[in-house]
Amino acid sequence: MSSPTPPAEFSTPSELDQLPDRDVEETREWQASLDAVIRHAGPDRAVYLLRRVHEYAARSGIALPGLLSSDYINTIPASSQPAFPGDIAMESRITALNRWNAAAMVSRGSLLGLGGHISTYASAAWLYEIGFNHFFRGKDGDGSGDQLYLQGHASPGIYARVFLEGRLREDELDGFRREAGGHGLPSYPHPRRLPWLWEFPTVSMGLGPLSAIYQARFNRYLHNRGIKDTSGSRVWAFLGDGEVDEPESTAALELAAREGLDNLTFVINCNLQRLDGPVRSNSKIVQELEARFRGAGWHVVKSLWGQAWDPVLQQDTSGALVRRLAEVPDAQLQTYAARDAAYIRRHFFAGDALSSIAAGLSDSQLTELFEDSRGGHEPLKVYAAYRAAVEHRGKPTVVLAQTVKGHTLGSDFESRNANHQMKKLSMAQFRQMRDTLELPIPDSALSGDLVPYWHPGEDSEEVQYLRDRRTALGGPVPVRRVVAKPLKQPSSGPFEALEKGSGKQEVATTVALVRLVKDLIRGKETGQRWVPIVPDEARTFGMESLFPTAGIYSPKGQTYEPVDVDQLLHYREAKDGQLIDEGITEAGSMAEFTAAATSYATHGEPMIPFYIFYAMFGFQRTGDQFWALADQLGRGFVIGATAGRTTMTGEGLQHADGHSHLLASTNPAAVSYDPAFAYEIAVIVKDGLRRMYGDQPEDVFYYLTVYNEPKQQPSMPAGPSIEEGILRGMYRFRQADSHDAGPRIQLLASGTAIHWALEAQDLLLSQWGVHADVWSVTSWTELRRDALNVDRARLRGEERTPYVTAALSGTQGPVLAVSDWMRQVPDQISQWVEQDYSSLGTDGFGLSDTRDAVRRYFRVDAESIVVAALDQLAQVGTVAPETVAQARDRYGWQG
Repeated sequence: MSSPTPPAEFSTPSELDQLPDRDVEETREWQASLDAVIRHAGPDRAVYLLRRVHEYAARSGIALPGLLSSDYINTIPASSQPAFPGDIAMESRITALNRWNAAAMVSRGSLLGLGGHISTYASAAWLYEIGFNHFFRGKDGDGSGDQLYLQGHASPGIYARVFLEGRLREDELDGFRREAGGHGLPSYPHPRRLPWLWEFPTVSMGLGPLSAIYQARFNRYLHNRGIKDTSGSRVWAFLGDGEVDEPESTAALELAAREGLDNLTFVINCNLQRLDGPVRSNSKIVQELEARFRGAGWHVVKSLWGQAWDPVLQQDTSGALVRRLAEVPDAQLQTYAARDAAYIRRHFFAGDALSSIAAGLSDSQLTELFEDSRGGHEPLKVYAAYRAAVEHRGKPTVVLAQTVKGHTLGSDFESRNANHQMKKLSMAQFRQMRDTLELPIPDSALSGDLVPYWHPGEDSEEVQYLRDRRTALGGPVPVRRVVAKPLKQPSSGPFEALEKGSGKQEVATTVALVRLVKDLIRGKETGQRWVPIVPDEARTFGMESLFPTAGIYSPKGQTYEPVDVDQLLHYREAKDGQLIDEGITEAGSMAEFTAAATSYATHGEPMIPFYIFYAMFGFQRTGDQFWALADQLGRGFVIGATAGRTTMTGEGLQHADGHSHLLASTNPAAVSYDPAFAYEIAVIVKDGLRRMYGDQPEDVFYYLTVYNEPKQQPSMPAGPSIEEGILRGMYRFRQADSHDAGPRIQLLASGTAIHWALEAQDLLLSQWGVHADVWSVTSWTELRRDALNVDRARLRGEERTPYVTAALSGTQGPVLAVSDWMRQVPDQISQWVEQDYSSLGTDGFGLSDTRDAVRRYFRVDAESIVVAALDQLAQVGTVAPETVAQARDRYGWQG
């Protein structure tokens, strides 16, 4: 059987040309058959047959690459929809009440200029209600339930449902966006502001989807390590199609597929609109997302069209309607939703095949197709999609649900580009909404200026149904619960090892901290609770010894023999591995840290995450995630290793961190320290474990910066005030001889700068006759926060003294502060220092050179400290002005 000459584009070389064709004649016969189908039945029939064969091959177990997109129709046909287990009429009334109260709450607040968003929830109401009534598991069972990452802009609808449940009162709804009095409702999901309700902050777009993936992964981590059975927990992430433009939204899709996270479901509300207009005006966002998720290895379920489309699609015997749906861009679909039947007939149902379908439809049926009949607005379609998601095994699932933004809010809202900024309805619009929703609200209730909330009563059928459904599913959601479960504090041995110092051995503070954590992980008290997280730099930080002992977490274990298997510190992956080596992703590491840092609330299992990273790539790169971590009340240790602007010799500008402490100081939950010595680290970590995991745990996280510069680590000085000084922010490390006469100055230094200050202390005395006290400042930020609290107390009439003021009280001479950070870091405390104050720092961009050269460049080395100290003393008249010039000449300190 001969084959016609294939088209030219099929004659180009392909990867198949490299494979042997064992039966050339058979191949030609298949090609000829395809040509015959195209000639006699058309290309659409050929595509259909190929897809059927492809689908059949996949079901037969033949490994084939998946198709990245499908037709612009529902994944689940009407004939395959599962039976609906609830009362649709009852759930429709409940959904209508929630729509009304959400709109009422925002509109009432808008009278005070508070604003709010109502169009997002209006489009997504059924996406949430089907979940609340049939899928979302509460915490009354195993204490974990499902984890819900809800769209921030949809929060009014969630508040409305909680109101209907009886967990919020009318006056509390009126507290929407009125938090200053301490009893209001936050605009979005903010656990720190409403900790009994919200679990996850999601309104910083893109972070919710990323966090949800790592939450699902951390659930498996807890399960595989035997800490808690989380097999019944599912993570649901709700996001908008416009939100997917944020790179974080899809940054970890491959991770979810690679690890087979079938405990994860994304629900993307495809209302085709972002904040200012269409998400994809000239193309189709649903098809784009389908290809992206399928390509990443996800199971995709599309719920695009409602029941009104089912009989219409059945009439499409030629495939013309399906082709037309695929070719219409999203912006035009929005236009159809806002136009009349004549426009739809003229512009959409053009051509003989389509016009014949439209001829059998009334004008109201035509407008319903585009205005109302979207898959995301119909409970049967949403339920079918969710059921397909939870029953799928081996892959995460994304549900792509098409909706209309502003649905049921009236023609002034629906599909309008500006509806995200529209904050209230007029009373006339509320009457129209009431009629649309068929609510029993009398005209008399809508005669004033203030729209009423509407509750059917505590004993109503609606409320009873709602509560029964939640009882069956394990209690209310969303809800955040914290069960007190303090951890036993570790033994003193690991801390004492650091407090003794290193003797003559030189040890960097990064190494000292890692040694401490490795010892704590081995401890019986809390060892299994530690979650070390490293973004592919474990060897840099000296953590490779954890590879064979703690193991690297992998849900697949180790299916290969590592190349270094014959070495002591070989690379070992394990299903129950403790170390999480994330690869090169600070964003992913922060998402993992957040899941571990909040496990005490999410699962009732306090974990101790220890996230160590290149200091430059912490707060700078993922500052938004740190803010969300604080909102979520996370606890744990964050380590900026290889810190400072002058210690990273050779790495250069983008690795030289001189500002992270300034960034961290803006986060109220970050307890920041810049320790100089190993014993300071021991004191700080021990106190952090007490504060975050003791009998009265605090909702803070610790940020420590440590350095890669080896130094001899001294033993901890004796004295009752040393530990207090370390924790509160400063203490005098080395005092000058108080009996000798001569000029005096106070040198304050943090981190690695303590060594420059100590050298400067010797130079000042031996070469210039100046006596300097050297203070170790462990935290500029904690000193400042203490002082701010004192200022606030003074305004209340309380008389207190800031710790920094009291510590320096009575000391002689001016104060000179120095650090490996920009001057704004030590300058945080300047206004509470009574003495003359000045500072040195590493302002500007970093650069590559030796440490000595870079420190001279920034004028923070020991000799520069001496020049600055003499200059400061000259300013107050303690030394002669020419002394400063002499010092500059002696040290070659010019320009």
